[in-house]
Amino acid sequence: MYKIIIAVVVLTIVFLVAFSGVEAISNAIVDGGNQNTTSYVASKDQTTVQVTLTGEVTRTGTYTVKIGSTLWDALEGAGGITPNGDERCFNKGFTISAKNSFYIPPIYDNEDTCTMDPIQKVCINTATQSQLQELSAFSTTVSGAIINYRSSNGDFAQIEDLKNVPGIGSATFEKCKNFVTLYAV
Repeated sequence: MYKIIIAVVVLTIVFLVAFSGVEAISNAIVDGGNQNTTSYVASKDQTTVQVTLTGEVTRTGTYTVKIGSTLWDALEGAGGITPNGDERCFNKGFTISAKNSFYIPPIYDNEDTCTMDPIQKVCINTATQSQLQELSAFSTTVSGAIINYRSSNGDFAQIEDLKNVPGIGSATFEKCKNFVTLYAV
């Protein structure tokens, strides 16, 4: 009888230890691997912020990072970018200061598994109006608005900044996000 009681106690202890280990691993993944951060909701001192990473990221999702962290810090917490992630489309040193969302575009078309050619892209920081118009998502008016925005505000820091250009909403951004870069080829 004592053997059964001892076995149940030992199994309970093993179960509790194993469950707490699984919970710690789960929390590390949710926090982007940075166990020193706290949840944005729970943090009243506002030293952390949530960042959503989508696209060619090893583990897409929302991560909590310290304000002042770089985009690269957040991406490393998410396991990095996939081999198909286009590094010309984001600024590794972009400093995170508020809630942000970042999309990492692919180099190759995910829809066409047989392709060996990279997606043809246009650099939104250096392209002329006619080069921008080569993208079906940009009309003459929108291409001109991109040039005007860039002249007034400087280079785009992230491709998501295109949404700040008059005439570019979420639908247009979805059409062009895989075909633009921040840096010239």
